[in-house]
Amino acid sequence: MTPSTSSIPDPETEESHYDEFRKAAIDAELAVGDAEDTRKQAWYHVILRLGRMIFGTLVLLAGLAMMVLPGPGVVVIAAGLVILSRDVKWADTALRYLRKKAPGLEEEGPIPKSTIVVSLMLMAAAGLGGYWWLNGGQEWFTDLF
Repeated sequence: MTPSTSSIPDPETEESHYDEFRKAAIDAELAVGDAEDTRKQAWYHVILRLGRMIFGTLVLLAGLAMMVLPGPGVVVIAAGLVILSRDVKWADTALRYLRKKAPGLEEEGPIPKSTIVVSLMLMAAAGLGGYWWLNGGQEWFTDLF
């Protein structure tokens, strides 16, 4: 049984799906973007936006994993939402909800530098503590008692 050749696009007569996606993405970016003057700049911003969304999703997933694994899950989830909130409405809504629940933070406006510094220090301490624990720290701890 051989596949039908009518379902295979002819490269000389039809645009590939990639070209269609690229054209649609550039047109959408030019329609909603503010800083793009050329199609090349619009394509650059599309790639930048996709990269930011992929990175934000990975950070968010890492934070969700840290809810059951060692690590500062809520802080990393918030970081993922901050990255995603620039491009995705639901992430902005979730971030506002988290900010409303966090003590001492307003729903709008910048996060105080002291909060960022303390959060980064706690993340680093949790990461170092997890690394130490996984590399023999539990033996040292049990030897104390």
